[in-house]
Amino acid sequence: MKIAQIAPLYERVPPKLYGGTERIVSYLTEELVRQGHDVTLFASGDSKTSAKLVRCCDMALRLNPSVQEPVLYHVIMLEEVRQRVDQFDILHFHIDFLHAPLVRDIAGHTLTTRHGRLDCPDLASFYGVFPELPLVSVSKDQRKYLHHANWVGTVHHGIPRDLLPFRPKAAGGYLAFLGRISPEKGPNRAIEIAVRAGMPLKIAAKIDRVDQAYWEEIIRPMVRAHPNVEFIGEIGESDKADFLGDAAALLFPIDWPEPFGLVMIEAMACGTPVIAFRRGSVPEILEDSTSGFIVDTVEEAVTAVRRTTSLDRARVRAAFERRFTAERMTRDYLKVYEELTAPHAEPRRAHKARTKQKAFHGALGIVEPPAATIPAPATLHAPTALQKLSAQS
Repeated sequence: MKIAQIAPLYERVPPKLYGGTERIVSYLTEELVRQGHDVTLFASGDSKTSAKLVRCCDMALRLNPSVQEPVLYHVIMLEEVRQRVDQFDILHFHIDFLHAPLVRDIAGHTLTTRHGRLDCPDLASFYGVFPELPLVSVSKDQRKYLHHANWVGTVHHGIPRDLLPFRPKAAGGYLAFLGRISPEKGPNRAIEIAVRAGMPLKIAAKIDRVDQAYWEEIIRPMVRAHPNVEFIGEIGESDKADFLGDAAALLFPIDWPEPFGLVMIEAMACGTPVIAFRRGSVPEILEDSTSGFIVDTVEEAVTAVRRTTSLDRARVRAAFERRFTAERMTRDYLKVYEELTAPHAEPRRAHKARTKQKAFHGALGIVEPPAATIPAPATLHAPTALQKLSAQS
């Protein structure tokens, strides 16, 4: 297949440091190429890929201090996509919703993975206007906030099988926290758990500007107050194997509807068990008492820390290999691509889009005019729609 992968520009593909979405785009792109597909990646110019790269900015926007308006570069990227749109069987977007008006007439030959949280009430209004956009969730839990959207599948993330080597023993004897310093990620809980369990804690995390005050006022004083807690800062891919592999357990004490939680399967790949709070995707990802422990309180988490030695790290790794490899993720996406581009899919999509729109309007309390006054959704054949959109360039 001829496949376009359209990535966010905030991080390169794959990221140098933090960046879950761009990392998944990289793993998917490279596996598609390995399997023989013709893939074009729309991403930042410093991205590293075996696919064809369309450079949409010089470098990752987050690491470029001269960038003040990141959305402008994403609009530039969409123009690059528009000029090439007839070259692909499927266009796979990872940029939330900016592309919706551009691809409306060819929505059936697009796929959008929603990587982030969906508990924002404004999203219902948006997908009421764009009901035809085929969406993939990264967990089943993620969907519950947007029931009426055009979900065509759920694809759990996966990482390359050999990316993070298995560690049969936790040489470091510490607990690990990896991710972002933000209230929803629960670094304060991680510190409390480690202190109460009498274990060292290493925190490897980035601090976004929006969370600077939370770091200064809450977390840094806690780090300074406890000698068993060490803040390492943001780490890159090359450091993860040692950081996660040497840990006795990964703490994932989230306080938000986590869409997936990539760090959980990264720890599992190393054989490191995960102690996670029962929020969002956690019950889908972790197998309780096999790949870690699912808890509801800090007290339960402290007890779970003491129980981690009873877990077989080889079984933790086996759970990763069984469910969360990049090969499995890519197979799942290819099934969705094939279903979307099948010859019989176009009329069915048009009917489904109208049904979704009615459901959204009903949920929002919108009274529609009589059906005769509402034009039916476009049912253009894909090549014609693609050619028309491309010809405008």
